[in-house]
Amino acid sequence: MMVSRVLGSLRRAALSGCKAQPSVYQVCSSLATGPRQDVGTFYELRTYDIKPAKAKEFLELVNKSINIRVAHSEMIGFWTAEFGSMNKAFHIWKYDNFAHRRAVRKAVVADKEWQERLSVLLQFLDKQHMEIAYMVPWCELGSSPKPGVYELVTYQLKPGGPALWGKSFKAAIDAHISKDYSKLIGVFHTEYGLLNTVHVLWWYENPDSRAAGRHFAHEDARVVAAVRENVQYLESQQNMLLIPAPFSPLK
Repeated sequence: MMVSRVLGSLRRAALSGCKAQPSVYQVCSSLATGPRQDVGTFYELRTYDIKPAKAKEFLELVNKSINIRVAHSEMIGFWTAEFGSMNKAFHIWKYDNFAHRRAVRKAVVADKEWQERLSVLLQFLDKQHMEIAYMVPWCELGSSPKPGVYELVTYQLKPGGPALWGKSFKAAIDAHISKDYSKLIGVFHTEYGLLNTVHVLWWYENPDSRAAGRHFAHEDARVVAAVRENVQYLESQQNMLLIPAPFSPLK
């Protein structure tokens, strides 16, 4: 039954003037649900749970060793959780495409110096979690204007993807940006990991400016309306205040 509906939709699209495509998986633009990812660049988001008694040692060793790892690929940022969770390290890596990541992983495994450091680092961890995510099409990776703090807000949205919630989610983000109390660094939509997850990374001058700005924004009718519209698609929401490590490119 599902196949029949899909084929019927494709026939109707063809009759409406769309050109034939070489594969059934390459659907014509009239069936598109909105802006789509059109570049291979993706981001690897890693979260490490650090053994509480080893947090200081872990960061010290990463600080001494990270130059070996970043010689192989670009690290966007490295942070530790201050609020919202404890004993967590969060870091983001950028890849041109999956072939690039495969080549990097091969080189990293062959790097004896890094593998020696990594074997020690792993002793400090309780758990590792990794996701692959694309930047949403309407967002570009931002930069920090000066050293500050970051907020990672993780939204679990209803199944259906951007076709269902993309427009209202963007409106909610835009409404917060309009208040100019924070800077958007990136909006990441998962490709591998828990699907329909969106991570939004913000920069603030300090935790107090973040608190004051949110209080101001949530008294704004435009922000309230945008959030109310988007919340109908929301399953859960979690946030962490992050402190950039001394060696993090994003400060």
